[in-house]
Amino acid sequence: MESNKSLRILGTRGVPAQHGGFETFAEHLALYLAENGWNVTVYCQDEGSGRAFESEWQGIKLIHFPIKNKGAPGTIIFDWKTTLHAARHQDRILTLGYNTAVFCLLYRLKGLKNIINMDGLEWKRGKWSIFARLWLYINERAGCLLGNYLVADHPEIKNHLATRVNAEKIVMIPYGADSIDSADEKLIVQYGLLPQQYAVVIARPEPENSVLEIVSAFSARQRNQKLVVLGDFSKADPRYRDQVYAAANEAVVFPGAIYDQQVVKALRFHACLYVHGHQVGGTNPSLVEALGAGAPVLAHDNRFNRWVAGDGNVYFADMRACAQAFDRLFDNPALLRSMREHNRERHRATFTWDRILAQYAKILLEKI
Repeated sequence: MESNKSLRILGTRGVPAQHGGFETFAEHLALYLAENGWNVTVYCQDEGSGRAFESEWQGIKLIHFPIKNKGAPGTIIFDWKTTLHAARHQDRILTLGYNTAVFCLLYRLKGLKNIINMDGLEWKRGKWSIFARLWLYINERAGCLLGNYLVADHPEIKNHLATRVNAEKIVMIPYGADSIDSADEKLIVQYGLLPQQYAVVIARPEPENSVLEIVSAFSARQRNQKLVVLGDFSKADPRYRDQVYAAANEAVVFPGAIYDQQVVKALRFHACLYVHGHQVGGTNPSLVEALGAGAPVLAHDNRFNRWVAGDGNVYFADMRACAQAFDRLFDNPALLRSMREHNRERHRATFTWDRILAQYAKILLEKI
């Protein structure tokens, strides 16, 4: 072991976070471990071509691999190159996601210890082609077998993984989020919004995220609120995009994808309601972040969302139920206040970063 407390993090595009949930988690964990005496290395995917190079960020070693290929092929190439590189060292390995878990066979052959965060049920997502779903299914199976230890981010994911391997090999650690106690109102005014006068959706515009049902339910009648739908519709399926746009009335706002995290935090914090339509997955980062902002939640009714948000929120099964929920919630400020209080407590009890990161540090030391 190059150090008693050395870790290499693979499976993300790198830090500082710019892309999504896993990158945000990797940033928080790397900083936390570095502050507690760990030597942390994070692999970063850059655009372009050329040889790998190193840099440093806030005490964390970054190893950059320029990749000229786009999309899934580029990710697979990046994962293969970083796996080869990491396997040449003796540090602990943390792999975020199982999308290329077959590569982890190399760690087994080298006798290296590897924890895999198994993410959600990616192979069940309807957006993938048959070939992609088969690839993901095979890699989920491979991850279960090849990981020395598995992290599930939701109790239902742990239950699922326990059908593949011994439950003692799995630990449940959810995703974390910061508590948001204030946000600049000016950041939402630029979109024509006022505090507590809008509901917000933050999701990829895909059928499994219920964007069409939510927009249709909101637009079923005139309301005194607006609905803000954040998401990159330029990359959506054109037919689905057109359906969503056609269903929207004039009170629905489509600002596109917003990457300024201060703006996104302000949109969550000042919303009267956070609407979460995700139907598949484990602990969704965006839903946890809504709890951290104290936003009341209206969510698709499934076992994943119900565990995260708890019984103090409101759920819908279809477009009609969603419309009825909008009617009920927009006219009930006392209920919205109660939901806010519930969600802040739910966040404090389960989803603070200090709690999550301490659990990761413990298993990194004790399990591998």
